Amino acid sequence: MQQPRDFSMAGAVDLGARQAAAKRRQQGSQGGDAGVESAFVFEATEATFNTDVIGRSQAVPVIVDLWAEWCEPCKQLSPMLERLANEAAGDWVLAKVDVDANPQLSAAFQVQSIPMVVAVIGGQLVDGFLGALPEAQVRQWINQILQVADQLGMPARVRSEAPATGTSQAQPAASAGAGQQGAGGGPGQPGLGAARGPVRPGEPAGPGGPGGPAEMLGDPRFEAAQAAMDSGDLDAAATALEQVLADTPEHPVATAWLAQVDLIRRVNSYDRSKVIRAAQENPDDPDAQLKAADVELATGQIEPAFDRLLGTFQRSAAEDRNKIRLRLLNLFEVLPPRDPRVAKARSKLSSLLF
Repeated sequence: MQQPRDFSMAGAVDLGARQAAAKRRQQGSQGGDAGVESAFVFEATEATFNTDVIGRSQAVPVIVDLWAEWCEPCKQLSPMLERLANEAAGDWVLAKVDVDANPQLSAAFQVQSIPMVVAVIGGQLVDGFLGALPEAQVRQWINQILQVADQLGMPARVRSEAPATGTSQAQPAASAGAGQQGAGGGPGQPGLGAARGPVRPGEPAGPGGPGGPAEMLGDPRFEAAQAAMDSGDLDAAATALEQVLADTPEHPVATAWLAQVDLIRRVNSYDRSKVIRAAQENPDDPDAQLKAADVELATGQIEPAFDRLLGTFQRSAAEDRNKIRLRLLNLFEVLPPRDPRVAKARSKLSSLLF
């Protein structure tokens, strides 16, 4: 019996991270310390990004803090950014993005390491840095961002009076500059052009072409793919994403979305209880283990899914190893590329290959 089609794109990724983020939001709303938001600090998600970040950036600079619960440097930088945002009292606002819970945004920003901080003005990515920088450097960088906002006709008085939320229909300002993203550094190392200051209007765009992640997510083919997934038409979603990849091979967002769609399509064709039982009864059957790993990943059991396939790869005959390797690589694409569980599994796979 086929299981109900109750998977969405969100369900194809780490549900544990999403549930943890939801718990933090709930604690914040109940007055707890975790996930506390203010008028100037808020959590942005894939569902709210266009409204809360792109739309709001038409009136006020939005600084985006890309972080994860497991990231130790993030625990130093994020509270500092929150304090500075509240201190600025509306001169700029802080959007916090949990990269584990929002892998599509992580792919759109081409996150290589975290913490990663970027500034969005008028729907455009203007600059950013990597690592937990000292407060003095962060303040200097923010001042440069505010100078760019002034040059783009967004004076402090207007910014401080900006509405709390943007509009989902807001379009990127045609005059806003796009960021020139340089090579990223590790923790504590500036990157994304931070050493050369904010990019001015007219300079080259960052990854993804003009507009960077904002326009990348606004591509009508992504909107078509999302609408198709929302309606349950996964084949149409896959077609839209394949069209993007035909034009731009290895496009990070399209690659990640298509990996998720493929996973959902496979899992929706399974009877999940039978799949798990078959895997338990047939530990040396590669096909049974592939299906079980799909179910585990789709339900947020990331490490068990990877460990299952790595163990199967190690036990399997040469003729079965390639399809196991390819499935692992496909499942890696569902998660952010810098997810530590992906890095760990990739390392283990490399050791088994070589």
